[in-house]
Amino acid sequence: MDIAKSSIERPVVTWLIVVICLVGGIWGFNNLGKLEDPSFTIPNAIINTPYPGATAQEVEEEVTERLEMAIQELQQIDVIESLSMPGRSEIEVEVASTYRSHQLPQIWDELRRKINDTQAALPEGASPSQVNDDFGEVYGIFYAVTAPGYSESEIRDVSRFLQREILTVPNVARVATAGEREEAIYIEIPNERLTTLGIPVDHVINTIQTENQVADAGSMRIGDDHVRIVVRAGVDSVANIESIRIGRPGTTEQISLVDIATVTRQAVEVPGHLIRHNGEPAFTLAVAGVAEANIVEVGEAVERHLQALEGRIPLGVELQPIYEQHRVVDEAINDFLLNLAMSVSIVIGVLCLFMGWRVGMVVGATLLLTVLGTLFFMWVFDIEMERVSLGALIIAMGMLVDNAIVVAEGMLINMQRGKAVKEAASEAAGRTQIPLLGATVIGILAFSGIGLSDDVTGEFLFSLFAVIAVSLLLSWALAVTVTPLFGYYLFRNAQLGSDKDPHGGLIYRLYAHFLSLALRLRVLTVTLLVGVTAACAWGFTFVSQSFFPDSNTPMFYVNYELPRGSDIRATRRDAERIETYLLDKAGVEAVSTFIGRGATRFMLTYAPEQPDPAYAQFIVRAESLERIAELDSEVYAELQAFFPEARVRTQRIQFGPGTGAQIEARFHGSDPVVLRRLADEAKEIMRGNPALIDIRQDWREQETVVAPQFNEERARIAGVSRDELAQTLQFASSGVRAGTYREGDSLIPIIARPPENERRNVSRLADRMVWSSAEQRFIPIAQIVDGFATESQEALIHRRNRVRTLTVQADPAEGYTANAAFSTVRGAIEDMTLPPGYALTWGGEYENSSDAQESLARQLPLSFVAMLVVSILLFGKLRQPLIIWLVVPMSICGVVIGLLLTGLPFSFTALLGMLSLSGMLMKNAIVLVDEIDAQIKTGKERLSALLDASTSRLRPVTLAAGTTILGMLPLLFDAFFNSMAVTIMGGLAFASLLTLIAVPVFYSLLFAIPGHESQRQD
Repeated sequence: MDIAKSSIERPVVTWLIVVICLVGGIWGFNNLGKLEDPSFTIPNAIINTPYPGATAQEVEEEVTERLEMAIQELQQIDVIESLSMPGRSEIEVEVASTYRSHQLPQIWDELRRKINDTQAALPEGASPSQVNDDFGEVYGIFYAVTAPGYSESEIRDVSRFLQREILTVPNVARVATAGEREEAIYIEIPNERLTTLGIPVDHVINTIQTENQVADAGSMRIGDDHVRIVVRAGVDSVANIESIRIGRPGTTEQISLVDIATVTRQAVEVPGHLIRHNGEPAFTLAVAGVAEANIVEVGEAVERHLQALEGRIPLGVELQPIYEQHRVVDEAINDFLLNLAMSVSIVIGVLCLFMGWRVGMVVGATLLLTVLGTLFFMWVFDIEMERVSLGALIIAMGMLVDNAIVVAEGMLINMQRGKAVKEAASEAAGRTQIPLLGATVIGILAFSGIGLSDDVTGEFLFSLFAVIAVSLLLSWALAVTVTPLFGYYLFRNAQLGSDKDPHGGLIYRLYAHFLSLALRLRVLTVTLLVGVTAACAWGFTFVSQSFFPDSNTPMFYVNYELPRGSDIRATRRDAERIETYLLDKAGVEAVSTFIGRGATRFMLTYAPEQPDPAYAQFIVRAESLERIAELDSEVYAELQAFFPEARVRTQRIQFGPGTGAQIEARFHGSDPVVLRRLADEAKEIMRGNPALIDIRQDWREQETVVAPQFNEERARIAGVSRDELAQTLQFASSGVRAGTYREGDSLIPIIARPPENERRNVSRLADRMVWSSAEQRFIPIAQIVDGFATESQEALIHRRNRVRTLTVQADPAEGYTANAAFSTVRGAIEDMTLPPGYALTWGGEYENSSDAQESLARQLPLSFVAMLVVSILLFGKLRQPLIIWLVVPMSICGVVIGLLLTGLPFSFTALLGMLSLSGMLMKNAIVLVDEIDAQIKTGKERLSALLDASTSRLRPVTLAAGTTILGMLPLLFDAFFNSMAVTIMGGLAFASLLTLIAVPVFYSLLFAIPGHESQRQD
């Protein structure tokens, strides 16, 4: 079918395609969803089960083990990781990567059923398990709210007001707050008062609970009405609590609570979570948009609504942004569009310079329509506009422009040989449309491994494959329809006919002489090519490796950990000092402090730390990205010196999936003593390695506990049970919950405890009195306890797939990639002698990268088989595809040279660049081989046909390569794409040489074409 001729003779259809691409592209750009990074499924859920009073080992054996046995029955679960700690079991499950996001709700339902069925098997005293499957929700609009001078209850009112108001903004899905200080009502009763009056603690607690209990008082019929009887709770103020009567029921031996206790309402003494921003106490307000919504529009709508609320927000309350995804996305897209415009301009400029303004305008217009048409189809197929999908357009730029260049250049050459413009267009497009289509399909198949990869990295990069597939197919369709039509309009009045050989210029003649020399010395040429390829393959071992690069967001984290068992108030004290230090550092714009746990998930690649009183995290915003490297090393070194008893580590934000330490050695076994010994040995190896910093292990330190030596015999005689002893000690230390105070929709705990001077002194525990139900009097606690012992216990017991697992973690030092640092320590740790029943596995970036590459490797054979089949079907022969596949491995040469010269690592994105490079190389090779075949079929002498065909491809190949290389220049300054850009630029420069030299040489060898004039045969 003569598509080009039809597009010229029936231009209405072609112009309809142009209008659809033009208008549809503008429409698509304005309506596409906009994100910072591609969304990917977080296939994890957390099961929390409180077991108050239990040790970590008791939690592991009585709760965690039973739940894990039930969970492992689900075939969809890939990894089960658990953490048993005093009083709580935390199990994290990860669904196998073969399951997609739409299948997760069903899997979570099955998980809940398994967990619910296991509740009956849990020990008495364990609270019901809670399954949290939405902790992966991203709140991209993240504010710190400061309210100096306001009380806890007033701050809580402000929080509820803001949450309620923002939820009314269109396309806002969720609003979460965190860090509001909780309140409690404390009833402080001296031990002396209780023992003097002979009132047991549980009697006081029961009285308060009874007074404040909501109870059904029944109902009755009055006439035709059914009237309920309501007995209101007697506690509606602190004064009412003070007036509660304590004593023996039915007697006058009663006393008001205020006569024996002090009742106060205040912030809880031991908070679970504290937040500060720029040195002031704060709480956070996090907003998540609807999944399909444009986050830029959602963010702007939230900002407008907050501006409208300024008159209703109390004076002094300020909202300060921590992270505004909509601004980041808007800026990133604007920068990228600028890069894209620069790339297109460079392409058009180079074409105009070397092929004339007419060809430049024709190819440039086709390229612009391809980009706009791709945006339209992105909207049709619901592909968001984000970093990867937009980057795919620049990745594909070389292949996009190549189709149009081949057709336009063919038209130009035909017209220079005297053909009419319509005939020139028909022949140029008709001759190359099938080879170009085959080459385009092969280029798409080169990326199909990404599209078919079933892991989280494949999901993260799926839009790359989708956009490249759409854009390449569209570029071919426009090259054989729009390019001939536009060429017809611009070339028909040009004086292009000439008797001169269009390939007779100086550059063409020099190339022909050089190619003739290579053909005469083809054995030497092939030997040199193979030698260079082998040398570069060896040189590849010197290229540093990485998974995903650091983000270009000018933020980094400082993680601070005190020894396990530290009080959160000690963590707060140190955090305030660190916060002041950070704010005084030059180059720091803002510091947000999170004490007791991490922040709300404000970006997809951020993994919040689970609750830990000894943990604090600082989110530091720098003035610029360039300042982070300097600040990172300074802060790490100085804080390590300031706080030698703590563990300080800095952390850069990374692109793509994968979190946690970058180097992880996991030791699996049963005995904690042996696991800790192996961990100590591994840590010593790591400490002696200058490539590693932040060396730690996840079981951390053992926790100090005070254990009363309960005398069973004397306790039974005295009529005191273990539970009564535990309640007495709880009352004497942290306090006992005596009820709940209701205030609107707030539920404030009522805590009974002794005064501060009795609570703070651990030695006074032995002086406490415990109530004997049998004797109906207080007896000294020493009567039933032989003493108090101080012990060390495991406080964190990690398991992986039901096996105890201790993980030694580290991060690479400055100047090392994770892979390079891992390589320096791997051998020494693997040489460790492990006892029978113990095993070592590797986690961190090595595991993430291996999993991603393994998933990609599972799909690549299918992709390459498909590419091979297409190349064979394209020619219907074997030798031509063999020539094409022989040159593909040689493309590594330019890649290695480029990466070594720039010092950039070979990242996962660079691997994608190599796939793109193979597609471009094969495309050029296919068109050249097809041109050689075509010229030989005309009856031309074979050596002349080989030389003429190669010479005719000189300009299209060099221009396509040159425009692609120059079009990649803007990406050199993008942290995510720079290694890929270098891979394509260096690889394509060498690939052009392969196309123009190696392909003709291999063709002459496989088809036995002589390289000397005297050896020519018909």
